[in-house]
Amino acid sequence: MSTLPDQGFSQVSVTDAAAALIRRLVLDHGPVMFFQSGGCCDGSAPMCWPKGEFRLGERDVRLGVIEGAEYWIGGDQYERWAHTRLVLDVVPGRGAGFSLEAPEGVRFIIRSELCSLEELTALNNTPLPRGGDAR
Repeated sequence: MSTLPDQGFSQVSVTDAAAALIRRLVLDHGPVMFFQSGGCCDGSAPMCWPKGEFRLGERDVRLGVIEGAEYWIGGDQYERWAHTRLVLDVVPGRGAGFSLEAPEGVRFIIRSELCSLEELTALNNTPLPRGGDAR
């Protein structure tokens, strides 16, 4: 597991609606974490878990922290999304049964924005972290 070095900007942010849902989930379940899925179950949906209940791999990368919750993405998935900023949002409807918000009748989604030229330059000058537990 790796943590991205400080790039002067965050590659993950959260809408007000998603932030409110995260706070409610923390009240109900305790600390939570996110993992940006790379395939199974709900496509590339963000999955919310009780903190520590999702087993992270050596290539997983921590994009940042939103509302006190760590946001992780798989290494392969990070390579595909490295030029974007992910914005966590929430919409009505049921998502994957594994994510904590599923019983609430809503689901987390990701909206992506391209990084600016300055942000891409910072990313390109920062080596992609690999392996080890850098938390």
